[in-house]
Amino acid sequence: MSLDSFSSVTFADAASVGMGAVNIGASANTSDSANTGSSANTGASANTGASANTGASADTTASANIGASANTSASANTGSSANTSFSFKAPTPSKNGAICKFKPCFVIPVYNHGAALASVVKNLCYCGIPMILVDDGNDSKNKELILSASKLSPLCILLTLEKNSGKGKAFFAGVRKALSLGFTHVFQIDADGQHDSSRCAFFLKEAESNPEKIICGYPEYDESVPLKRKNGREISNRWARFVTWDSSIKDVLCGYRVYPLNALQKLIKWHAHINARMGFDTDILVHLSWAGCKILNFGVRVTYPQDGISNFRMVRDNIAISLTYTRLCIGMIVRIPKLLLRRIFRG
Repeated sequence: MSLDSFSSVTFADAASVGMGAVNIGASANTSDSANTGSSANTGASANTGASANTGASADTTASANIGASANTSASANTGSSANTSFSFKAPTPSKNGAICKFKPCFVIPVYNHGAALASVVKNLCYCGIPMILVDDGNDSKNKELILSASKLSPLCILLTLEKNSGKGKAFFAGVRKALSLGFTHVFQIDADGQHDSSRCAFFLKEAESNPEKIICGYPEYDESVPLKRKNGREISNRWARFVTWDSSIKDVLCGYRVYPLNALQKLIKWHAHINARMGFDTDILVHLSWAGCKILNFGVRVTYPQDGISNFRMVRDNIAISLTYTRLCIGMIVRIPKLLLRRIFRG
């Protein structure tokens, strides 16, 4: 299926999410909102901590207008992020002098992690930015859990794919939706709840200050990490640095990143072949590095619950990842002149 084919887009609680001059779904279905007596219109200042649960109002023109200021101090739903907040600054000039109006959103691909998604949504509400949840062809049980999680906040936008296509295609479906709604950056975060959501505010501030760079997370493990996983990922990291000639790459497997959408849009336009499944996080970062995107790395705490669900399939995914690394090595060879010139001029 194509990346932009999906069966339905559901706006949680029939509320729309305003993003500066962007109104998401001004004609949202208000059939369920006729009985709501309150409005969630927050004007220029969107305090999404406690108000995320206000439900939809009959007036769906702007339920969370995130314009010049969004003071999103944490609420009871933010877990360990009680002391974090994210507020937008003035538009940031880019290299060519153009003004970058920073309009971020989360993109969260979901497959078999419906049970963990509710906690993830609650913990991200304090950031006060929209969340595009991509149901990647889940079974009926997970679909119900995902739909329920999407109703926890009017900031949620639910995108449903007809069949499971892999993390990469689900992510790009979310990217296409974000582009159509006028966002400038997407914050990729996994749906399994393993990453520390309290770091999101910091990552968003870094992305706002560096609008043309990729803000990448690298894992800060606790004692729950499997040793094989910790040691194995370092092999992947070294391989990625080798094929890109880019020593700034610290971790290629962590699905906790803020991307500038203009860079992702170019990949879509070039029809770049990106691994759709377990090799996606490595593949996309290598392609963006080849394209000249600069990377900033910051740590994020990662935990591995004993009852966590993994979508990794030992034989199929190991073969696919090996083929991906072989393809990237060939890609490096054909790009050697370009990479050499870049290294010379960058010193």
